[in-house]
Amino acid sequence: HEVVGVVTEVGPGAKKFKVGDHVGVGCMVFSCLKCDHCKHGDEQYCDQLIWTYNSLEDGKITFGGYSGFMVTDEKFVCRVPNNLPLDASAPLLCAGITVYSPMKHFGMTQPGKNFGVVGLGGLGHMAVKFGKAFGMKVTVISTSPNKEKEAREVLGAHNFIVSRDAAQMKKAAETMDYILDTVSAPHPLDALLELLKIDGKLVMVGLPDKPLDLPAGVIIFGRRTLAGSFIGSIKETQDMLDFCGKNNVTSMIELVPMDYVNKAMERLRKSDVKYRFVLDVEKTLK
Repeated sequence: HEVVGVVTEVGPGAKKFKVGDHVGVGCMVFSCLKCDHCKHGDEQYCDQLIWTYNSLEDGKITFGGYSGFMVTDEKFVCRVPNNLPLDASAPLLCAGITVYSPMKHFGMTQPGKNFGVVGLGGLGHMAVKFGKAFGMKVTVISTSPNKEKEAREVLGAHNFIVSRDAAQMKKAAETMDYILDTVSAPHPLDALLELLKIDGKLVMVGLPDKPLDLPAGVIIFGRRTLAGSFIGSIKETQDMLDFCGKNNVTSMIELVPMDYVNKAMERLRKSDVKYRFVLDVEKTLK
């Protein structure tokens, strides 16, 4: 569901693309186009959304990037700027848009503002890159002190907080304008919300598998906002790719052949990747 490639053929009704164009397809390949969500350009919330993989389209299962080629309605195809390498652009179609969309929607883009990123993985490292590209002061918040060097020296984060260190968390209280939480493991939110200034915003894009434990006072007494966001629309995805082209933003990846996929899955379980594996389907098929 993070698929990039080159157009090899276009149908008679296709007008947006031509043979040879660099393009990408994200998490969805079609929606009803008629509901309020679709009409307002938020097709990712459509109840009849067809996913890029493991979904049904005309009675057939979609296989997404696990294919020799894809045939997709041009409404759900995005143009990849020519200056971006295709392999490092692929994760932008899911990880990238998942953090870019809420940053734009909730106004978390103002230069000079303090922007916190919870978690430094596939989503988190993209949030750091976007935060810096928008001109914000970026702080990575992580349970692992071992990630500080990577955050500062490789990704260029301005600050780093170990969330399990009570002294560090207390010192940073009420210093953040925005926080983007990318962590999917269960974790307390009250301490993160206390990092926000008055009127600060915390947006969740990770999906913990247990209910949140959230004391209301930490929101009420700081007039803080807690929200969530789900991937992004096609328009937002194209806007993001154009932004990446202008600012030379791509994902950090490891390109591997298809026959490495089982090993890649083993390494994923150990969090042994920075920060996305990309499968080289074309070279494998050759």
